[in-house]
Amino acid sequence: MIWKIEPSLDGINTLSKNTLVGHLGIMFTEFGDDYLKATMPVNEYTKQPYGVLHGGASVVLAETMGSYASSMCIDDPFTTPGFGIEINANHLKSARSGIVTGIVKPIRIGRSLHVWEIKIYDEKEDIICISRLTVMVKRK
Repeated sequence: MIWKIEPSLDGINTLSKNTLVGHLGIMFTEFGDDYLKATMPVNEYTKQPYGVLHGGASVVLAETMGSYASSMCIDDPFTTPGFGIEINANHLKSARSGIVTGIVKPIRIGRSLHVWEIKIYDEKEDIICISRLTVMVKRK
């Protein structure tokens, strides 16, 4: 198991209220030994003017998932929760409605850098976006 702090879905979702994450309807739904899952609706808050999921909304979902995952891999009181320093995303397919689901898994969890892979799927389980997030962990 990679978690130093066991994930609490209620805790994460409560912490996200009244933030961009809450505004977009992102909800954490599941965790396992080395992954977190979250969902996001494809609606008027997450679509671009052409009626499809905005790529930026997918990136918000990806960075949110990786950032929360990093924070739960750190239990050193002398370090910060971590800061995203680089993210990329390949948008592979569009989504027009429904719910998308992201799954975040580690590529590397080091002392000062964490690298995460986030895959986002539509309701047909087709991958619509793949992203990589690098998080820097700093000493206080």
